[in-house]
Amino acid sequence: MAEELTPETPEPETPETEEAAIKPRKNGLYPGVSDELAENMKSGWADTELHGLEPIAQASETAARRAALSARFPGERLVIPAGNLKTRSNDTEYAFRASTEYTYLTGDQTQDGVLVLEPKAGQDGHDATVYLLPRSNRENGEFWLDGQGELWVGRRHSLTEAGQLLGIPAEDVRELPAALKDATGSVRNVRGHDAGIEAALTDKVTAERDEELRVHLSEARAVKDAFEIGELQKAVDSTVRGFEDVVKILDKAEATSERYIEGTFFLRARVEGNDIGYGSICAAGPHATTLHWVRNDGDVRPGDLLLLDAGVETHTLYTADVTRTLPINGRYSELQRKIYDAVYESQEAGIAAVKPGAKYRDFHDASQRVLAEKLVEWGLLEGPVEKVLELGLQRRWTLHGTGHMLGLDVHDCAAARREAYADGTLEPGMCLTVEPGLYFQADDLTVPEEYRGIGVRIEDDILVTEDGNRNLSAALPRRSDEVEAWMAALKQA
Repeated sequence: MAEELTPETPEPETPETEEAAIKPRKNGLYPGVSDELAENMKSGWADTELHGLEPIAQASETAARRAALSARFPGERLVIPAGNLKTRSNDTEYAFRASTEYTYLTGDQTQDGVLVLEPKAGQDGHDATVYLLPRSNRENGEFWLDGQGELWVGRRHSLTEAGQLLGIPAEDVRELPAALKDATGSVRNVRGHDAGIEAALTDKVTAERDEELRVHLSEARAVKDAFEIGELQKAVDSTVRGFEDVVKILDKAEATSERYIEGTFFLRARVEGNDIGYGSICAAGPHATTLHWVRNDGDVRPGDLLLLDAGVETHTLYTADVTRTLPINGRYSELQRKIYDAVYESQEAGIAAVKPGAKYRDFHDASQRVLAEKLVEWGLLEGPVEKVLELGLQRRWTLHGTGHMLGLDVHDCAAARREAYADGTLEPGMCLTVEPGLYFQADDLTVPEEYRGIGVRIEDDILVTEDGNRNLSAALPRRSDEVEAWMAALKQA
């Protein structure tokens, strides 16, 4: 990685004097930059302005979302930041990921961006403006001397281009903090993304009112529009191909570690999408009993199971979330199959309970009942099943809820009120996961020794439709015999 030319890291040349080493030259730039070089860098650049740009694919949907938000908070100024870069180590940053709220309302993913909905004077509705960094200034050296100048990090859209793409007027974000400090009237801000914006609004907002805005935006995302459903299907389709990639390289993973599986899936995510939607869980053997095993540094051994929980994130930031538990050698043992088939039966019951008008908890309850019945049948719990469910005894081995909303966030709508989510009712357009599991820890002395270290989870992405549901990830086999046949075919390909 090249080192940026900044005041802290001047050009590696020996200054003539100590004074020259610490003071800018008369051109106002940094030590080591001659007047001649500064002047040379100002000119000789082609005009790269883009003209006649078409709006992004989701521009009509984001406009409708802003209109709905405007109706919910009439007469109030609404401020929704994208967020800023975060330092990973010293002078390097994490890859930027715009805030979900900002992306949902604009379709944009630009760091430091801010959407402002300004109430229209004397009439209903809001005027939307997106505040962004403009193109780098070549006159003052920002283009090549600033660490975020375009010579270092790449071209960004001009404000005119951004306005055409997003369908929202764009202005210089550097002028926004001062404007917000002078703003009057009621203001709400989505907190936690931009400290500078929050500082400008300190005496104009309250935590309670800001939280109400965040909660509303979380609940608004529960029902997906047609664009969002299409993006989720894209994410799932790429994820299916990523799982196929993994099956084809299991022999290489056996020779190395779970990291080979992680890297293989990541390649698919980066080639076809923006990234992985969350840290991939590539849990082989007893690691499959750890719900969020993301170290991925363990051995991959024939005869063990591989629990692969992974999802591709699209370029528009919608993510899949799929899990399969695969026999590393291609065949389940008798006990592995018994446990796997129990989880499959549980998932079938859960998926069947996903339909419009059903309570959100119904699919969880249906899945848990099947698993409780199996645990009683196997002698691991003493019945009756109703008593087991009442006391929640099955949760020693089922551990987690059976699903969650899915969308721009892998655990979407997380800020929604309980009555609008966990205690709510399913509607067409909602997308959720159904993911029951059984996990027998390696040190669990309450189960027979042969169970210990076996973990199984099966997870699919389910869309609620007008007449029931659609499994977006149905292309990936689930039944144990189908999984074995699928793996055999891939290994022969």
